[in-house]
Amino acid sequence: MDENTQHNKPTQAKVAGSACPEVVEVVMPKITEPSGFLIRRRPCEEPGAGQVLVRVEATGVSFAEQSMRRGRYPGQPKFPFVPGYDLVGVVLRVGPGVSPTLVGARIAALTKTGGWTNLALLPAKEVMPIPNTVDAAEAEALVVNGVTAWQMLHRSARVKSGQTVLIHGANGGVGTILAQMAIEAGATVIGTAAPRHHDALRALGVEPLDYKDPNLLERIRRIAPDGVNAAFDPIGGKSAEISFQTLGRAGVLVSYGIAGELKGAGLVVIPFLKHVARLLWWSVVPNGRRTIFYNVWAGHTVQRGAFYNRLKEDYSRVVSLLQSGKLTPQIAARFPLEQAVAAMELAESRTAYGKVILIPD
Repeated sequence: MDENTQHNKPTQAKVAGSACPEVVEVVMPKITEPSGFLIRRRPCEEPGAGQVLVRVEATGVSFAEQSMRRGRYPGQPKFPFVPGYDLVGVVLRVGPGVSPTLVGARIAALTKTGGWTNLALLPAKEVMPIPNTVDAAEAEALVVNGVTAWQMLHRSARVKSGQTVLIHGANGGVGTILAQMAIEAGATVIGTAAPRHHDALRALGVEPLDYKDPNLLERIRRIAPDGVNAAFDPIGGKSAEISFQTLGRAGVLVSYGIAGELKGAGLVVIPFLKHVARLLWWSVVPNGRRTIFYNVWAGHTVQRGAFYNRLKEDYSRVVSLLQSGKLTPQIAARFPLEQAVAAMELAESRTAYGKVILIPD
């Protein structure tokens, strides 16, 4: 990783009784390979009105960052920027208008960008409290991935006990959590993944299938001859077609990405709109089946208060499953923040089982 270090002295602002630490953050300067990431050091900033300064304990490497570094994320942030879709940390200082009782509180946050740092400024209204007894990396693995899985399973598909679900990418950060939640809900789970992950998926209670199997559709139908009640697909393209074809009567396809377009060329908005249009077309065909494109940020702009209330409620439910032992986040690896290049390379290798986590010092 190249270093872009600023040698300015840290500010002398007092944070929790000590000088404000230096900020260390990973920067995506442009469309680049992971080797082009930069480490930037700068003085930290005082929290402004309504803000909290958070010492980051853990932040995740997700598919979003893989898309962003290629400039192919819907709603792509402008380069240069600090990536990091979510984080877990401890509040060091609060700004004007924020209760001082938050100092020392352990929190999680859904950020979209800005998480790959040791210190983060966040709106106080958007942070979510978490117990001190929960492992930081496990709590982090449940922010975007856990909330996504919970909302798709219970709010979008409304899966019930006795039903059968299909999960593509069952070895991934979302997939492993979604599979456990579905099994906890009493569903039978069919999961696609590379064969090297099949034993681990069986251990979770999943019926694994090779995602590259040319007869995948037929194999799914053998397991679920009446069709699946819900299919969860982050890939799009042919995978989405198979998912829709496996649905039984009144089944639902929940699409939550177009990973198959990651390495394509041109504006990602074009294949994205084509994908959404195809989902809409499938829904209007009178066959009883329906499709949903899930976006964790839905409602964020027009119903901001309701969005964050729902986010906090659902994350609290997910953490409760963790505390009760009914959910175990699968951590593929933990890397120091300065090893973001290696972390991204592992995440993009498609060999990881679960979530890749960055741990700032």
